[in-house]
Amino acid sequence: MIDTAEFDLGPYAGVGGVIEMDALVRRTYCSWHEAGWRSLLVQRFVHAREAEEFPLPGVDDVHLVLCTGGEAEMRVRAGGRAARRRWADGRLELVVPGRSTVRSYRAKSTLHTVQVHIPRATVERTAAEMAVPAPDFEALAAWLGAGDALVEQIVRALPAAAGAGDVYAESAAAFLTTHLLTQAHRRDHRLPGPERTAVHRGIAVMRERLAHPLTLADVAAEVNLSVYHFIRVFREATGETPHRYLTRLRVEQARRLLDGTVLTVGQIAERCGFAGPGSFSSAFLAHVGVRPSVYRRNSSTGRQSRACPAPPEPS
Repeated sequence: MIDTAEFDLGPYAGVGGVIEMDALVRRTYCSWHEAGWRSLLVQRFVHAREAEEFPLPGVDDVHLVLCTGGEAEMRVRAGGRAARRRWADGRLELVVPGRSTVRSYRAKSTLHTVQVHIPRATVERTAAEMAVPAPDFEALAAWLGAGDALVEQIVRALPAAAGAGDVYAESAAAFLTTHLLTQAHRRDHRLPGPERTAVHRGIAVMRERLAHPLTLADVAAEVNLSVYHFIRVFREATGETPHRYLTRLRVEQARRLLDGTVLTVGQIAERCGFAGPGSFSSAFLAHVGVRPSVYRRNSSTGRQSRACPAPPEPS
């Protein structure tokens, strides 16, 4: 069992930090209190609609953040570099251990997150048992930012396991750690490490900017590769061109909005980065097999049988 002293919690856990977090976040669940867990810290937060230039000190734990509701454009500065990240339901982030950041955002709707802390000792012990080196957290963060359905489902479900004991928490921490380490070390070595990281970062950029015009040159510039080089390594890693992959991501997001909102087809087209309802409808038909209006009608009556295939996971 992991002692609480092994966690480096930082301000989000309400144990110190350089700013008063109560004005920015409201904690609605904590596994320490509700479940008595000591092997894994799981917290659920509701965030303020706006925050400007607030610093978050780095923590030593592996800190996973999943957005479970709301939408915002997050501006993040870390190590002298600045980036914009689109936050919406399903956005997953691994905070690189020890890295402090400064964040600003204005949310279109209230942000909700589930945040999981895995003790660094658990990661080091699991890596030793697997006989693998400690992961490159920078590359791991880029990969996870591109999305991982298994991690997302586990993190989303953990607060509902409040009735389970600490053995459950210890098992969940071990499984998450094993999965992350396995993914970190199973990458296809046909691509050098920097190129694999570039592909994952490119996918993360696509996810962050789904609602905005985004060219191939924009993405290639973000990952410091030429357009030709980026197309080559992206196709080798995913089996698809960047354009087709981006379209799949947009259609995937459109399906979620069709299922879970009353937005019009035109509004969904705009939010998912399509030029208009016509191009959205054509892309949706090509990937799903029906028009958006038909999908929504069938989905609402439980008769939707075709699903948009998830983009292939990069090697």
